[in-house]
This record gives sequence, structure tokens and C-alpha cells, in this order.
Amino acid sequence: MQLADFFPDVPAALCDAEVLGLTADSRAVKPGFIFFALAGAKADGMAFAEKALSAGAVLVVGDRRAPPAIASHYQRVDDARAALSQAAALFYPRQPETIVAVTGTSGKTSVADFTRQILAACGFPAASLGTIGVIKPSGAVYGSLTTPDPLTLHKTLDALAGEGVTHLAMEASSHGLDQRRLDGVRLKAAGFTNLSRDHLDYHPDLDAYFGAKLRLFTELLPEGGTAVVAADGDHADKVVAACEARGLKAFTVGAKGQGIRLAEGGAEGFDQILTLVHAGVTRKIRLPLAGAFQAENALVAAGLALAAGAPADGVFAALEQLKGAPGRLERVGDRNGAPVFVDYAHKPDALEKAIAALKPFAKNRLIVVFGCGGDRDAGKRPIMGEIATRGADVVIVTDDNPRSEQPADIRAHILANAPGAREIGDRAQAIRAGVAELRPGDALLIAGKGHEKGQIVGAKILPFSDHDEARAALEELA
Repeated sequence: MQLADFFPDVPAALCDAEVLGLTADSRAVKPGFIFFALAGAKADGMAFAEKALSAGAVLVVGDRRAPPAIASHYQRVDDARAALSQAAALFYPRQPETIVAVTGTSGKTSVADFTRQILAACGFPAASLGTIGVIKPSGAVYGSLTTPDPLTLHKTLDALAGEGVTHLAMEASSHGLDQRRLDGVRLKAAGFTNLSRDHLDYHPDLDAYFGAKLRLFTELLPEGGTAVVAADGDHADKVVAACEARGLKAFTVGAKGQGIRLAEGGAEGFDQILTLVHAGVTRKIRLPLAGAFQAENALVAAGLALAAGAPADGVFAALEQLKGAPGRLERVGDRNGAPVFVDYAHKPDALEKAIAALKPFAKNRLIVVFGCGGDRDAGKRPIMGEIATRGADVVIVTDDNPRSEQPADIRAHILANAPGAREIGDRAQAIRAGVAELRPGDALLIAGKGHEKGQIVGAKILPFSDHDEARAALEELA
């Protein structure tokens, strides 16, 4: 491809330059590359523009005035991040024919994974992309970013299409939407789960956080696309109104849903019996997942699968075969008949929902082991402390991913609003203490890290798995 294919208004002398790659990292520049000078939180790409040109870049792209030294090889755009995403979509042109994306504070990973499972059960070569990685039709898994950078994302889309994947379900994080990472993705439908406090270390307030998520519907979902909205949440009406203002089809699900209405629901062991109404047809299904929030996630996934072209009979039949996403209320074993669950809940709403989901299975006591991450929204720590001590009978506060903060300071923030909670900083010891505490009729929730295989301490990622530690403790105490 030539430079004029990406930027038709570049100077005539540059139009025919061959483009061999794209990057926003000056260290990765090679001859023939376009360098996107992005302004980041820690560094400004414009400071490396001259270095990029000396390394062989054919053009520097930015959204500010060009430094005089690079003016002859500079393209100014309105939004450099959006320009990078659009260029990536041109450079890696193939995408699965049908792509759906889901956003919301909680449930994105489960919805994307459930949608993939439903589409696969209906006979489509389907994949999913998000926090737990890219899951291919073969079952192969790689990567682990909620919304990858535009180059990684479009390279992945191109590769999946080349491998014959026709349907893809992906997560859309507020960071990814705000930073224009999904611009250039050709969407068929988009889903919204819920909104609660999260990422206020990045977004200035909850309105800005919601606004970032709303971009999926107000800017990225094209005309003719379908918005699948969990109707029972506080922000559902605002999402529906934004979609209707653009003429998009709003397909709502849940007790208040009109696309799929949850007429009745109840627990039966670890399953749920749901009575659903869709297109005038009433269906009674057994959903093999615990928790009302998982029913909501499953219905959003069903709506996305329908919008992606899956037949209704196949979609509702597939709901009865769903498997939980890794680290999402995942049962890893039991002691004295008391089950042990690992869950990714690392925000207030998610922790509250996980506790509520497990309460019915704790005939005696519910034990919770959790912590909070460092270098993230500190305001949610006392909120989560209050949620844990209000909902659980025994609470052990431990370390999560402290990152650059002092772990004891993070625990102190939680404990300030968690009367009666125990403090065990070492996460492995905290998990063992929780397992040792189990008596018949109890249940244990280990929350915060879910599927993660490492613990971030300082600048290092130390090998650590809640699953492995829980299973080791169960074996030791058997």
C-alpha cells in the first residue's frame, strides 16, 4: 500500500511512498513505517518524532502543530488515536463477517464468551476476544487484554478472518472506547450490561465513564445495527434513548425486556430455571449457572447471537449448555462438603453480585477472601470493605495486585470500613486460612483475580493463581 491510500492529502512528493508498517512506538519504527505520535499519560510521542524519521519512518502523524524539523514529513489529523485505528483497519483489511461487541462495568467477559459458545452451538465458526484472551473455534486461547491496542486488534481480526472465523464476540472496555481502539471495527451489534463505579482513577467522574461506554452506541455501531441492552439496570433507559436517537434498533432483555423477557426465574441447586418470552413464544430453560447476574449475562449474549443471525431455537437450546467463563464464579473444589469459588470480582458491584449469588448455597456461613489493586481507584476500597462485611459472615482482607503501592496501605483503606474483618497480607496464606475455616454448610468466595496467573508486586509479575492455591490448600487439608 502507498501513503496516499492512508492519507490522500499528503504532499505529492510523499504520495507514492510504500507503507510497510504502522506503529505508535518509536522503538519499533523500521524503514517504510508510519509513526503515530500519540500523547500518553507517561510520554508524548511527539518527542520521538525526529527519532522515528531518522529510523526510516515515511510519515509522522499527530493531532498538534508540527515541530519545524519534521514539517515536511508530518500529517496533522483531528484525532491521532482514531487515525491510528482507521489506518490499522486499512493495513489489516480482513475482519470476521459478523462482529458483536459488549460493554458495561461487569459481565463483559462472560457475555463475550457466552455469545461465542451460543454461535458455535448454532454451527458458526465463532471466536471471542477479551480479558481471558482470544478463544478460537479450535479452543486455542492466547493473549489477555480486554480491548487490545488498535494494531494488535486489527492484526488479530485479520488473522481470524484468514483462518475462517465468520463470527466474533469481543469486549469493549471504557479505556478502549475512550482511546479509539475500536474505531475501524465493522460491528453488526453491540451489547450493554450495566454501569457502576469503576476506573475512576482514569475517568474524571462516573458521567465521563458512562460517556466513554456510550461511544459504542452513539459513534461506533453503524446504522442498521442492533443494540442489546440489559433492561433492568439503572442506566438502561439512557442507553436505549441514545440508540433510538440514532435510529438504531434497541433489543432489551431481562424482567423489563421487550426482546427477551424474563417472565420468571428461580434457583434449583446450582442451576436456574428461567421462563423466557421471545417473539411471542414462551420457553422454559435450565441455565447451568448460579446467580441472577449470570442470567442477565446469558440473556445479553442470547440477544447478541440473535442479532448476529443465529436461529432462535438454536440460541435458546444453547443456553442450557453454557459453561462459565474461567474465573467467573468458578467452582474449584470443596471441603467438608463446602464449595470453594474463584471469581474475578474486583469492583464494588461485581463483589456484591458474587456474594448475593453464593448466599443461597451457604446454609451456614459465607467466607470471603479479597483485596484491592494498587494504582487504581482508591475510593472503591472502603466501599468493597463495607460490601464484604455486610454480605459475608467471615471476611479475610488480603493483597490483590499492589503494584507500586504499599500493600499494607491498601489493606488499611479496606479495613477502615470493614469491622470484624481479618487481615492476612500474604494472599496464599489468606486462601489457606479461608479453606481451613470451612465447615459443613459453608461456602468460600476468593475474589479479585479470577483467571489471572500472576500477582503484580512493584514492577514484577510473580507467578500466582487463586485456582492453584485453593486446590493446593484443599489437598493439604483433605
